[in-house]
Amino acid sequence: MALARQEPGPASTEGTPERDANAANPVASGFPKRYKTRMKIHSSLRPFVLSFPLALAMLACAAPMTLAAAAKPIRVLLITGGCCHDYANQKDILKKGLEARANLVIDQIHTDDKSTKPPLAILGNPDYAKGYDVVIHDECGSSISDQAQVEGVLKPHRDGVPGVNLHCAMHSYRIGNPNDPVTPGTPHGLWFEYLGLQSSGHGPQEPIAIRFTDKESPIAKGLSDWTTIKEELYNNIDVFKTARPIAYGKQTYKQRNGAERTSDFVVAWVNEYGPKKTRVFSTTIGHNNATVEDSRYLDLVTRGVLWATGHLNDDGTPASGYGPGGK
Repeated sequence: MALARQEPGPASTEGTPERDANAANPVASGFPKRYKTRMKIHSSLRPFVLSFPLALAMLACAAPMTLAAAAKPIRVLLITGGCCHDYANQKDILKKGLEARANLVIDQIHTDDKSTKPPLAILGNPDYAKGYDVVIHDECGSSISDQAQVEGVLKPHRDGVPGVNLHCAMHSYRIGNPNDPVTPGTPHGLWFEYLGLQSSGHGPQEPIAIRFTDKESPIAKGLSDWTTIKEELYNNIDVFKTARPIAYGKQTYKQRNGAERTSDFVVAWVNEYGPKKTRVFSTTIGHNNATVEDSRYLDLVTRGVLWATGHLNDDGTPASGYGPGGK
């Protein structure tokens, strides 16, 4: 049987200057000869071997870029509880509706107490907003009038934490007679100066025709006028110079004597508060559950949160990374 002719292998370089040089620097000429021989045997793998390190390098570079591009959710503290409203359900309606509309996470501080002086956990704790990007005040505590407590609630906002205020928050933390016009810098004006608007009461529940008057505001841009179900229209004792109305509400109702009366008041506005010009958004709308869960209401409040935290574009859309699902 004829045997296949075997080619002689490479001559040994043991003990030679070439072998010693390769031992000292195995990559001096790319690969030592023994590695070159193996590469010849596996030449079909050469494209993979060459491209794999490049792919790893590209992935290593891309990973930090992907992480850096992911927007961190806005941390929101929602405060609810007190008189006259279904906060047990509204707190969850707000959490679900706002989190579905923007890249934010809501934590809740809630009390089931129904009095006008609810024992809110934030009272006496001026650091209650530590770690949060914005506070939503949706409490109703008109009899919380201790000046030290009110100043404690305001401290985070004075320090620059944005605020969003809904419905009965406008009638909370009253010091003195709310019907008396505010003198700036007095205890009577503490909460009203933060809001940028003074309100003292409301009429009967009847539909409110809401019209957006500041069409250039990012909060109102593209939103349509609408009419609520039966709702409470809060009065305006004063609108401060630091405030900027966004929307008005008109309501017609019958008085006790049978005569009709039409009221027209600011129902949504923004304010700059304190030495740091903290951003504050407020709306007096939102008494009933059906209003709070209305998509038009939730859209408005979501924009207020995004504007207050600096994540709302001029055209009313969320900033990149702050839309639904972080888009």
